[in-house]
Amino acid sequence: MLVLMPREADVGVKPEEPGVPATSPQDLLERVSTGDQAAFSELYDQMAPRVFGLVKRLLRDHSQSEEVTQEIFLEIWQTATRFDSNRGAAVSWILTMAHRRTVDRVRASQSSRDRDVRIGIRDHNPDYDHVSETIEVRLEHERVEKAMSRLTELQRQAVSLAYYGGYSHSEVATMLKVPVGTVKTRLRDGMIRLRDEMGVAS
Repeated sequence: MLVLMPREADVGVKPEEPGVPATSPQDLLERVSTGDQAAFSELYDQMAPRVFGLVKRLLRDHSQSEEVTQEIFLEIWQTATRFDSNRGAAVSWILTMAHRRTVDRVRASQSSRDRDVRIGIRDHNPDYDHVSETIEVRLEHERVEKAMSRLTELQRQAVSLAYYGGYSHSEVATMLKVPVGTVKTRLRDGMIRLRDEMGVAS
């Protein structure tokens, strides 16, 4: 469980009277925004397994996933005042935050590995075939990025979440706050557009 430091929002906040605790993440997150530590504890108990599962699916590494999950809940505690229930559901807000922070960790880990590889091969003369393969992979990556940039925003988000993030159609629909049918349509249209842009025969 996270050890929370008092925030300015905590000053003057009275503990809630005993009664039936709020059970929806929406209500709990709104209470967390006022500095309610009990609500945060309950929100943590409700959402931690789901957040951890999402993080681990992307990171694979158990200990890193635990660390990132803790960072996510610390960010939730620190930024709960930014949550606007009029703009979406609490679960979507939390999962979007979790996805963003996990992707940041993946990118940071990749950058670290890339640095290690550069250092490791600095004094090594790779053969021509290895250089050719590296260039080919890089060019292919650039082609994909260029093709992705030509999709609509919703198509790009749906394709990124479903094919790079590994989310199910229903999870993508929740995160983008659109019907599942819309997600499926955008994915189909997006993949057709990607094939066209990259000159791949269907």
